[in-house]
Formats: sequence, C-alpha cells, structure tokens
Amino acid sequence: MANDEAIIDKTSNEQSVTNNKAVTWWHWHRRLYDWIIHFADTKHGPTVLFCLSFAESSFFPVPPDVLLAPLTLGAPKKWLRFALACSIASVLGGILGYCIGIFLWSMISQWVYLHLGSIGLTEANFTKFQGWYEKYDFWIVFTCGFTPLPYKVCTISAGVARISFAGFLIASTVSRSARFFIVAGLMGWKGEKIRPLVEKYFNLLSLAFAVLLIGGFLVIKWLH
Repeated sequence: MANDEAIIDKTSNEQSVTNNKAVTWWHWHRRLYDWIIHFADTKHGPTVLFCLSFAESSFFPVPPDVLLAPLTLGAPKKWLRFALACSIASVLGGILGYCIGIFLWSMISQWVYLHLGSIGLTEANFTKFQGWYEKYDFWIVFTCGFTPLPYKVCTISAGVARISFAGFLIASTVSRSARFFIVAGLMGWKGEKIRPLVEKYFNLLSLAFAVLLIGGFLVIKWLH
C-alpha cells in the first residue's frame, strides 16, 4: 500500500513538473509574441519584420505573420513592400537553415534536441521529415513554406537530406512569397474587416490549398 502511494506521489510530481514546464513555455512565448507585436507601432517595424522573417526560417519560434499583419494594417499602401521584404528574408533564412543541415547538423543536433525541442526542433520531427523527403522531395518544402508546418525543421532537414538545392530554393521562394503576399494583400485590401477571418482560418485554408495543389500535380503525373 505504501509503495502504491509512493508511485502515485511520484507520478503526480512528474505531471506537475511537466505542467509547469508547459505553462512556463507558454508565458515565455506569449511575452516574446507581445514584444514583437509592439514594433508595429515603432519606426523599426520594417527592419524587425525582415530580421524576424529571416530568423524564423531556421530557429526562431514566432512566425513573421504576427508582425506583417499589423504593419500592413497601419500602412496599407506599403503592403507590397512589406510582403516582398518578408519573402526575401524568409528565403535567405531558409538557405541558412539548409546550410546548417548540410555542414553543422552532425555536430549540433543533440544540443538542439535538448534545448530547442519546445519550438519543434525535435528528433521525432526530423525523423518524420527525412521519411517525407524520401517520398516527396521538394514538395515537402513547398507545403511547409505555405502552411503551419514548422518551416525551420523543413529547411534544416532539407539540408540533412541533401535534396536538390535548386528545387529547395524554388519551392521556398514560391511558397513563402505566396503566403506573405496573400496575408499582406488581404490586410491591405480589407484591413480590420478581414483580420479576424485571416487570423482564425488562414492556417486551415493554406493547408487545404497546399493539399489540393499537390494532389492535382500528383494526379496529372499519374495520368501521364
């Protein structure tokens, strides 16, 4: 009986530690999110957007959309400039992630799994992506670039898998540009009227669009 109580206490303590870690991570992520958002009201907004988009492609946890949207709402006529800067920076950051995968991953992978697993850089995710690359190659890059799937895991694992750099670059450019131009374009066009819709459904719609597009290409390939 005493042993059973000890096991229950141990399990409860472990669960408490896990919950505390989750809460701590959420609070930290929320503070980081709020800190980034405040740049929308400063003159440094466009510069921070470029840096954020670059960093998010290889290691940073907050996506650039969270700053792209309010910046565009504050200056709708500049939506094209914001989308272009966001796209260029993201592709450049993706290239950095690809290079990390090729040249550094064997040396830093265990450290990354241990310290950055909370932002999606886990061994399980990388194993999953490796299997996808064997089947679908650069289509995975396109899907991750346009949808909520972790793009940072995609860019690094693409380097680890050594997929074609040309294919990686094209897929990254098309998918990242499509995502950011759609977000900025909608915000510049309809502003606050469409913001709740974009924030609530954009990830779901982008995932559905990617599935339909890739599915269409696979059907065409199968028919031929």
